[in-house]
Amino acid sequence: MSATPIAPASANPHRGEAELLLDGVRHVLRPSFAALVAAEEELGPLFAMVERASGGELKLGEMVALFWHCLAHPSDQTREAFAEAVTRAGLAACAPALRSLLVQVLKGAG
Repeated sequence: MSATPIAPASANPHRGEAELLLDGVRHVLRPSFAALVAAEEELGPLFAMVERASGGELKLGEMVALFWHCLAHPSDQTREAFAEAVTRAGLAACAPALRSLLVQVLKGAG
């Protein structure tokens, strides 16, 4: 089952948003305060997560959790199905969105 986006809008980089294409569905990732707090509650301190990522030690589950919490338009897709879609896409396809979110964690919205 593939998710259908609620809003077909593209990511707005001026808001710190990133775009992630999974199974032909465009997901907008928005690192809002609430999203980052939720991610931090699950993953621990965000700065430590950024350090792990820069050292090549970020786990797939951590990346999926960050993406999940930052979904701007959650669908009826389960987190497990979302994680499987991320896995099918591969790390190379997810790296630009991850990089964008990590930059926002470090510098904040402009």
